Amino acid sequence: MDNLGSLSVFVQVADTRSFTAAGRILGVSSSAVGKSIARMEERLGVRLFHRSTRSITLTSEGALFLERSRRILAEVEAAEQELTQASATPRGKLRISVPQVRGLLMPVISDFMRAYPEIELDVDFSDRMVDVIEEGFDAVIRTGKPEDSRLMARHLGHYQLVLVGTPGYFEQHGIPSQPQHLDHHACLRHKFCATGKLEPWPLRQVPGSTEPSLRTPLVSTTIESLYHVVQEGLGIACLPDYMVNQAVSTGQLQRVLDEHLEHRGSFWLLWPASRHASAKLRVFIDHMCAGLFPTGAVP
Repeated sequence: MDNLGSLSVFVQVADTRSFTAAGRILGVSSSAVGKSIARMEERLGVRLFHRSTRSITLTSEGALFLERSRRILAEVEAAEQELTQASATPRGKLRISVPQVRGLLMPVISDFMRAYPEIELDVDFSDRMVDVIEEGFDAVIRTGKPEDSRLMARHLGHYQLVLVGTPGYFEQHGIPSQPQHLDHHACLRHKFCATGKLEPWPLRQVPGSTEPSLRTPLVSTTIESLYHVVQEGLGIACLPDYMVNQAVSTGQLQRVLDEHLEHRGSFWLLWPASRHASAKLRVFIDHMCAGLFPTGAVP
């Protein structure tokens, strides 16, 4: 079993590229991690990592050993799960990070809490790109195509950005039929919290035309605040369709310039590839895939 413990230390170091981060996840000191790796290298007679004062990288032998180590640990976890989960109720703490789209996520999360009362959710609402493994998250939900090879991924569904305003606003200011007409409208804009940059509106420009100069009476780091202000009839906002579909269907909001927009985004659920999915994580994955976009999720 000591060898299995050493394998776990090795995989964590390979994933985090840091003795300190690996120790934090494992609950031991960085020096204990370093000693474990040194003993393993001495026992195997090979060097598993290149070390410098600024970075830790796998050697070619370490990369080969990592692949087999992952499989061994996954098999051990699978064997343990098979023995304990047949009659076990999913329980324990589940630490997740999700984007700040509470209106979309909270109804599904609330349903999950009712379905699995013995699971304790620790939810981090953040739009920043968290490091799933180093920060110790069990799972995260993010937009955009995942590119981290250390993570497993499930596609949850698609969404589109659309331009909306109230019928009253358009009655007073006119309905834009071309992107250039936005020069004469109040444009409510979203700003990325991490970078401070304005999120561009996905307008398809007519060849030879100039890009509209958007007059911006409000900039906000949350789309929920934009949704509130646009419903007050104070301008046009660019918002995801899942947020405005109901208000559009009841006539509270009106979509404009659909034929001049080009956008297709995706939500993904990600979790560490090095871990065998526990019962609590598996039911969370299945619940979010079934509940978040019930008509548009892709297994």
